[in-house]
Amino acid sequence: MLKYLISSTERLAILMVLLGILSSYLKQIFPDKSKLLFRIGLAAGVLSALVMTYFKLYTSKIDTSLWNLYIFMFVIGVSILLFVFRMLGRVLPKAADMLSQCCITLLVISLLFYYLPPFFEIPHTILLTQKTVISTVFILGILGAVFGLILTFLAGAAVHKGTLALGKSATAGALAVVSLINGVKFLGLSVGIMLSKRLIGSNHTLFIFSKYVNNYSSWFIFLVMAVCLFAAVLVLVQAGKQNEPYENPAQKRKILAKWKRRVRWSVTNIITACLVIVTLTLISAYANREVQLSPIEDAREENGNIYVSFDQVDDGKLHRFGYTTESGKVVRFIVIKKPNSSAYGIGLDACDICGETGYYEKDGKVICNLCDVVMNINTIGFKGGCNPIVIDYSIENGHIIVPVSTLEEHESVFK
Repeated sequence: MLKYLISSTERLAILMVLLGILSSYLKQIFPDKSKLLFRIGLAAGVLSALVMTYFKLYTSKIDTSLWNLYIFMFVIGVSILLFVFRMLGRVLPKAADMLSQCCITLLVISLLFYYLPPFFEIPHTILLTQKTVISTVFILGILGAVFGLILTFLAGAAVHKGTLALGKSATAGALAVVSLINGVKFLGLSVGIMLSKRLIGSNHTLFIFSKYVNNYSSWFIFLVMAVCLFAAVLVLVQAGKQNEPYENPAQKRKILAKWKRRVRWSVTNIITACLVIVTLTLISAYANREVQLSPIEDAREENGNIYVSFDQVDDGKLHRFGYTTESGKVVRFIVIKKPNSSAYGIGLDACDICGETGYYEKDGKVICNLCDVVMNINTIGFKGGCNPIVIDYSIENGHIIVPVSTLEEHESVFK
């Protein structure tokens, strides 16, 4: 659950804040057309993201990195044009307004087109390790993704309300800053793609720039959240200083109600921004903490077989064994006695989906070290999902016997 909460928050935070500011800016400069333009952008963006998701998941026609490069360049270009057109508004007001409306709508579409597909892919990703949607793992994963969506949506809604309260100039400033942050991120990712595709020559400076953008991608989200916090603080300062004139008690109550709403949204803005930061720092550190696998236990090797005695694995706990091949690789396998049974779950300490990351035991459950999927112990030894890779073995005279040849066959699984 935490994994998908972090993933959806990380993916949607900048998107939602940008949409919130863009919708606020639209409402202030084009009040009569803002709803229509924004709805067109939303509808077209969501639809195009769904189409892209389908092509990415079910066809081989999409080169994701190249598509991302096109989107990055398009967003950067349209963002620059938007501010150019706004500056030309005094010279050619009608043309500038029309072109600005087009730019904002295109920005909404292209941002959704880039940011949404990975979010839409989450159910498919979960189902790679689950055979059915009727499972605890699937439901918890979807709940995590939904919580991330709700959190970032509230952050976007709160900054929308906050920038509306601050006025047109402040909204334009917030849009410029957030667009710049997102633009630098997109530029760094674009450079990385162009270097990897050899579209530009090798350059140490560009490589370092791209590397830092990739390695510190969360900092761009933190900077955007800082803009949200700054906007919220400005509204709270205005609320403390507000002294709007009024002619009668009814008008006074109306003014007070307006500022109370603004304060509530500002507090929401602060809370959601802080929660996004906490999710991507403390919660992420907890969810991605390194789990130490239990040590490899001794087992007798004789006549081309590994012998594990029942007495060694009869406690119902997960036991890990290994065989060192001639090339020096350690091929690991696990053994666990199945609950309320005399049978054993036996397989490699690796799976076809997550590779050699292994399994660990917690509170009587066997868990994949990479994707946190909880194994049904009774299914260990059978193919499917994130279960351990099945290996040949036999049982004889109180021993589990695993042929060395079987382990050598799977040497390539372990790096």
